[in-house]
Amino acid sequence: LHKAIRRQRQMCIRDRIYSSCEPCPMCLGAIYWARPERVYYACTKEDAAVGGFDDSFIYKEIVLDGPMRCIPFENKREEGAGEEFRLWQTTNNKTRY
Repeated sequence: LHKAIRRQRQMCIRDRIYSSCEPCPMCLGAIYWARPERVYYACTKEDAAVGGFDDSFIYKEIVLDGPMRCIPFENKREEGAGEEFRLWQTTNNKTRY
């Protein structure tokens, strides 16, 4: 983990994350799952966009309903779908998110 953090120029100390830039949408999701108390960053997502790393399109897409996205997302629920989540609820040996 420490090597990966150094490679990405990010550092995690206790429940804080320090980053060279505001997290991209993928990292933002991982950060929310990790549940740190606070995130500190130097450059903004606007700074990143000027440098050629523009995630604004993704942020705009996330709020749309699946079928309305540029790449349509369609739910194809089959019988038994969701059983894994019901099983998770009854499992005693788990990490609660």
